[in-house]
Amino acid sequence: MTYDAFNKCCCSLTATSHVMQWGGAHVWKVGGKVFAIGGWQKSDQAAFTFKVSDIHFEMLHDAIGFRPAPYLASRGMQWIQQHQTMQKTDKKLKYYIAESHRIVSLGLTKKMQRELGLNQGKP
Repeated sequence: MTYDAFNKCCCSLTATSHVMQWGGAHVWKVGGKVFAIGGWQKSDQAAFTFKVSDIHFEMLHDAIGFRPAPYLASRGMQWIQQHQTMQKTDKKLKYYIAESHRIVSLGLTKKMQRELGLNQGKP
């Protein structure tokens, strides 16, 4: 996945905002909370960082092309970085980005979720 494709994927999710920070990384937020980062790696290789569930953390932390996210995972947070991108993994990466958005959005206050139109399942 390219950074342009990453940004397009993140932009398609509800109530997101984009900033460039931390040395030129593409940082995507929902309700002011980070859910995905594109970049943030010292090499020229594309890297994508996202929050995951406990189960996905266990599945991905030793998987080829993935690793616990530098800085975040060392502080006990469930974040993974895909540091080796392959076209065949783009579909999976899009899933993990959307799932990260969902996980982070669930951590927002109920009031903010309502205001942003998030997690408003049908009654």
